[in-house]
Amino acid sequence: MQNKMRIAKFIANSGYCSRREAEKLIEKRLVKINNTLCLHPSNTVNENDKITIGKKIIRLSENIKLWKLYKPIKYICSTKDEHNRKKIFDLIPSNFPRTISIGRLDFMSEGLILLTNNGDYSRKLELPNQGYERIYRVCIRGKIEKKYLEKINEGIKINDIVYKKIKIKIDKSDKNFTWIIIKLKEGKNREIRNICKYFSWQIVKLIRIQYGPYKLGSLKVGEIKEIKVKKYA
Repeated sequence: MQNKMRIAKFIANSGYCSRREAEKLIEKRLVKINNTLCLHPSNTVNENDKITIGKKIIRLSENIKLWKLYKPIKYICSTKDEHNRKKIFDLIPSNFPRTISIGRLDFMSEGLILLTNNGDYSRKLELPNQGYERIYRVCIRGKIEKKYLEKINEGIKINDIVYKKIKIKIDKSDKNFTWIIIKLKEGKNREIRNICKYFSWQIVKLIRIQYGPYKLGSLKVGEIKEIKVKKYA
């Protein structure tokens, strides 16, 4: 690091936590710069400064690393949980560096979660204006009328929340189940589940199979694998 950067960004790029979480640590007076308490997240540091959180010295990650994880159902994507539920971070081997999840999947959803050691890279892939497409395979109980898919593709408003145009199509179906493929870029909280609930579609499975250029592929449930950072991502 040749130039100065904000302390919150430094902490995020170290892989210790996200930039937002770093700002909270600073607010709680837990961060020091050269043994002096850091009072504001806008404070800047350089490569020669000593950054500590509690007793831990924080160092920048030399390279951006990326892993893909197949999140099982009934796991959450947070590091802490007051309900003592299972966390995706419980699946990560103890010899791994500290990682940050890129986005989230809800408790009963499964599939691709990306993990990185770099807070800026995490933020880049999460921001809606970056336009990274998320692709899901969803199993619905029963049949689906195509006119509803056309309505969703045009954009829909549910409980005063506007869901912009998304791409949705039927993948395969039989008399009991319909599999649909959903592609979206905005990714509002529980967007797919809220849309399905609006049309009274019962979700049997919800699997994320792709995030931007990164695919779930043949990864097994609970498995984690390091992958190369795409140059254009």
